[in-house]
Amino acid sequence: MTAPATAIPELSRPVRLRQIDARPIQIEANDAERAALAERFALPAVNALTAEIVLERDGEKVRARGTMSAQIHQTCAVSGEEFPVSLTEDIALVFLPASDFALSGAMPDDDEPIEIELEREELDEIEYEGDTIDLGEAVAQTLGLAIDPYAEGPGADAARTQAGLEEAAARGPLADMLDALKKG
Repeated sequence: MTAPATAIPELSRPVRLRQIDARPIQIEANDAERAALAERFALPAVNALTAEIVLERDGEKVRARGTMSAQIHQTCAVSGEEFPVSLTEDIALVFLPASDFALSGAMPDDDEPIEIELEREELDEIEYEGDTIDLGEAVAQTLGLAIDPYAEGPGADAARTQAGLEEAAARGPLADMLDALKKG
């Protein structure tokens, strides 16, 4: 979950490491930020985006735990119509200095794939440089991961029926292959 270094985050909430304490941090995206996030994630609209996050510092490592809530509009993957979606996601991230992301050891000379095992807490790590982390970008990335790219709206079944896809889906591909074998 690392943003490109040249990208300017649509939702930026920098927090200096020395300012971290046990108080929850509230994040609420404004109109311009929500519009930019809607464009970034190819959504018709992001109507609301909030998060409450508690930070815990352990040296240069910062754990972030909390909840993100969003009200968005998505486009139905079947009918193409817009429909509202409510999202709530737990946030459990670890911010690590960029130097911790370097792979240790030499890379093999051949094209053999390398297998790397990750521990559960290593799965949602975000790299940072200097003495500041960006909670806003972390919330934006959490939103992006929570969006269902194949979401179906309330008119999906009617659109399938109208297009004649309902019967083919009910029969399945095996039935179609058997029919082809019978004919041939």
